[in-house]
Amino acid sequence: MYKPKLEKDIRCPLEYGLTVFGGKWKSRIICVLAEKETLRYSSLRKEMTNITDAVLAATLKELIIDEIIKRQSYDEIPPKVEYSLTSKGQSVVPILQSICRWSGVYHIEDNQHTLAQCQKCDYKAT
Repeated sequence: MYKPKLEKDIRCPLEYGLTVFGGKWKSRIICVLAEKETLRYSSLRKEMTNITDAVLAATLKELIIDEIIKRQSYDEIPPKVEYSLTSKGQSVVPILQSICRWSGVYHIEDNQHTLAQCQKCDYKAT
């Protein structure tokens, strides 16, 4: 099983939250799985843009360790593995949507370069 090289030194709940769903890729993976519900690795890889296989695999492992996503493997040939959000992962989605709403007020939007998963996010301020 994957073990990080350094132990996390988390001193407050905010640091824990930012460690779990912060960063460039974690929130994107969570949003994609929130929309698509269950995806195989190759489908998830297609939904993500500009991510390497190594980074995707490492990020998925971290999200599995933090119990945000679950990995379901099936005893088939060829091997079949699916990823989906856990209930803990689903509980993060409203937080990410709230951050998107806040960011939508201050971020200058460039629709031409907006990620596909962000175009489907319900962040527009009303």
